[in-house]
Amino acid sequence: MTMKKKNNSLSAKTVRSTIQSCIIFGLVAQIVALTFFAYSLTRQYISTADSTAKQARMSITHGTDSIGFCEQVMETYRGLSDEERNKVGSPEYRELFASVDTQTNGGSYDVLMHLLSGILEYHTQNDLYDIYIAMYDKDTSAMVYIVDSDLDESERLMPGDWESVNTKGMMKFLEPKDKNATLYDIGWTEKYGLLCTVGVPIEDEQTGEVCAFVLADISLNNILSGMVEFFTGLTVSLIAVTVLISFVQTKHIKKDLIRPIKLITEASNSFANSNREENQNHFGSLDIRSGDEIEHLAKTMAKMENDLYEYGSNLLKITKEKERIGTELELARKIQADMLPNIFPPFPDRNDIDIYATMTPAKEVGGDFYDFFLIDDDHLGMVMADVSGKGVPAALFMMMSKILLNNFAMQGGSPAKVLEQINGVICQNNDEEMFVTVWIGVLEISTGRITAANAGHEYPVIRKADGDFELFKDQRGFVVGGMEGMCYKEYEMQLEKGGALFLYTDGVPEATNGEDELFGTDRLLEAMNQCRDADPKTLLTNVKSAVDEFVGEAEQFDDLTMLGITLR
Repeated sequence: MTMKKKNNSLSAKTVRSTIQSCIIFGLVAQIVALTFFAYSLTRQYISTADSTAKQARMSITHGTDSIGFCEQVMETYRGLSDEERNKVGSPEYRELFASVDTQTNGGSYDVLMHLLSGILEYHTQNDLYDIYIAMYDKDTSAMVYIVDSDLDESERLMPGDWESVNTKGMMKFLEPKDKNATLYDIGWTEKYGLLCTVGVPIEDEQTGEVCAFVLADISLNNILSGMVEFFTGLTVSLIAVTVLISFVQTKHIKKDLIRPIKLITEASNSFANSNREENQNHFGSLDIRSGDEIEHLAKTMAKMENDLYEYGSNLLKITKEKERIGTELELARKIQADMLPNIFPPFPDRNDIDIYATMTPAKEVGGDFYDFFLIDDDHLGMVMADVSGKGVPAALFMMMSKILLNNFAMQGGSPAKVLEQINGVICQNNDEEMFVTVWIGVLEISTGRITAANAGHEYPVIRKADGDFELFKDQRGFVVGGMEGMCYKEYEMQLEKGGALFLYTDGVPEATNGEDELFGTDRLLEAMNQCRDADPKTLLTNVKSAVDEFVGEAEQFDDLTMLGITLR
């Protein structure tokens, strides 16, 4: 595992990458160098053969009647039959050309042979194999030798000897694209290996026709051996250079790249494992002055560390502040809950009434409230209210409204009078323009008669002794705190012995599910009538369960407050 990790390290990858790059560079350099080497040396050899052939042409054209001799040889060759040509190389065949040199040329063959042999002997050190005069015959596709100065007499060809050649290759000489260009052909021969033939035409000055060619054969085998030697030396040199470059480059990369990255990595590990409560300046203490992206990265990481420390410090303060606010809100919730009647049964010494109430705020504290209190032994005050808004402002407004309602109601005022009094007090100092909907009623326990007033609140629900729960659609007045000088109307309703009264805030019918559907009063009545004869606690529990099932995973949007009273 350690060996594998070491081989995959940035340092190892850098060494491998550097060596691979040097090897690729070396191979490309070798190919290019060998190409130029072979090309340059070949051009040199061709140039040597061309200058030799031109020198030979100059010598033979000025020293003898070479053109006349060439024409006689070709004339004799063309006059032969196919049967006679097929005897090429035999004494009988060569006898046919024996009279060519003795007719009018005064020993031209011997002179030409002497000139060409002298030039060949002088240039043998330049890998020149042969210099000869020959002409191509298109009718027989044969190259006819006129004078051959091969130093090896056993291999020397005599005037009139011929051999079949490639017509396409000979066209390079007979029909050149550029008359000023060097005429040459390179091919492989079994005897001489890689051979280059350079030709210089011998032209008749009067007609301008090519009578023959001075041809020089030069071996290119030394080029191949030279390429091998050059390749070997170049390979050794490139290996040495590769090792040197790899060593220097690896050392340079380790110093300028890998070392700073290791320092940043170690600082990152220390930062990740450090105590964030203190700014230990892991990255700021790094001494990286490379002047490139690595130095910029180190500075960026140092800035990030400082920013994270400041962010962590601020987050810690915010968290502590949030915990403090949460604690205070929890305390406020308990205080609010303690202000509402929360001990049931509230009047354990009385068996003529049964009361139960709940308040579930949408936030930590809510704006709904309920209240019930005995004004005297036979009169029970009941309040259900809903403050506009939510959260702490609504909770403060709710506490003020509850205290006012309780005080005015305990003074013996009628429900309508109590609403008018509290409306006047709230409107005097209500810059935030908050308001509260209120249902207030006074139950005469002995008769079941209820005197009530509604300031913009939900309709109460009432059940007769042997009937179902139904909405009691009373006459609603304007909300409390909305406008000064408001008057409210009272009404009466009868609660039978064995009957029940249900009060609630809009959080019940307006509870919303994930499809934005409202729970509504129809579902409310349906849930209540499923257990219409139940005691108030069971009744409220059943309604709350029905609301929760309907809402599902949707967030509670509003406070949910309920109060139930049964007259036994």
